[in-house]
Order: sequence, then structure tokens, then C-alpha cells
Amino acid sequence: MKGLLIIIASPSGGGKGSVIKHIIGGSTKYSVSATTRKPRPGEIDGKHYFFVTREEFEKMIAAGEMLEYAEYLGNYYGTPKSPVEKWLDEGDDIILEIEIQGAAQVKEKMPECVSIFLLPPSMEILEKRLTGRGTETPEVIKGRIEVAKVEIEEARRFDYIVVNDRLEDAVTDVKAIITAEKLKYRRNEEIIERVLKDA
Repeated sequence: MKGLLIIIASPSGGGKGSVIKHIIGGSTKYSVSATTRKPRPGEIDGKHYFFVTREEFEKMIAAGEMLEYAEYLGNYYGTPKSPVEKWLDEGDDIILEIEIQGAAQVKEKMPECVSIFLLPPSMEILEKRLTGRGTETPEVIKGRIEVAKVEIEEARRFDYIVVNDRLEDAVTDVKAIITAEKLKYRRNEEIIERVLKDA
């Protein structure tokens, strides 16, 4: 059976990374995105992101090597296409941690994907999370909050909404969504036909 493509998006500081860390493993893989932004302290090239120059990223776009990409606060972010297609064909489930613009592109190209939006419990808590990182200036944080307001308006375009208040609850909810999607009829027609054939 072909793997399930799962989009997980949220505003910056919405907790995508923390939730995904508890989801990946076994046959569920994380698609590493490429970006032109500078690495944050502790981030490793090839693990957290592929850190590339703007010129390199634009060459990848021109060559049709990106499943999706978006520009966010002056930097490109995007998903290299070939690893995702390979893993899905091998039956692995793939998690995409992407921005709103990128999610729309993937849904257009691969409508069978499942999209989950992680919603912060409040804008106040979102701002506290961003400030607590200690990695960005107040001006950048203010910019991220303004972008977050626009992104939350787009949440209605997603298949599922998960409020990320308590990490454990959000992880449980996301796992439940993935399980339910894998049990849908359209993904199990072949099994039904096999059972009937053996009857």
C-alpha cells in the first residue's frame, strides 16, 4: 500500500517541531525541507533543514525539483520532491512540516494528502513561545505574530485542526488522525477485494 502524505502546519511557534518529534519513527518519516535562512543555534544541516543559498534554491525551483516552496519573511522554504515520491512508493508515511503557501501547493498537486493545522491556544501564548526561544529580535517576533494572524485565517482550508495547548494531547490527536486516515475505505479497497476473493 502506498504511504500516506501528512502535512503539519502552524504559525511559527505553534509547536510543529515538538509534535512531529513524537510522531516520526518506524515507517513514518520526516521530509527535511530546504531553506535559505541561517541555521539557529543547535540546528544541523541535513537533519533540521538543508541550508542552501538563495541562488541554489532558485536553481532547484527552475529544475522542477521542488514539491512545494514559499517565501517567508525574506527566506525561501521548500520540499525536495524526489525523496518524498520514493518513500511514498515504498509504503512509508511522510510528514511534511511546511508553511501555509506550501501546503496549498501540495494539496493541489497531491489531493490525497492529509492536512493538519496546529493552532495555538491563544495569540498571547504564541508570543510567549516565540520570545522564550531567545533566538530572534523583538522586531522579528512582531513580524512573526502578524504573519501568524494571516496564517490562522487560512486554517479553514485544512482537513483537521488540533489545538496545541498540552503537547501530549496534541500528539495523541495527530496520531488518531493518521490512524483514522489509514483505515479509510479508499485506502483499503484492495484488502476488501482480496478477502472476498479468498471467501
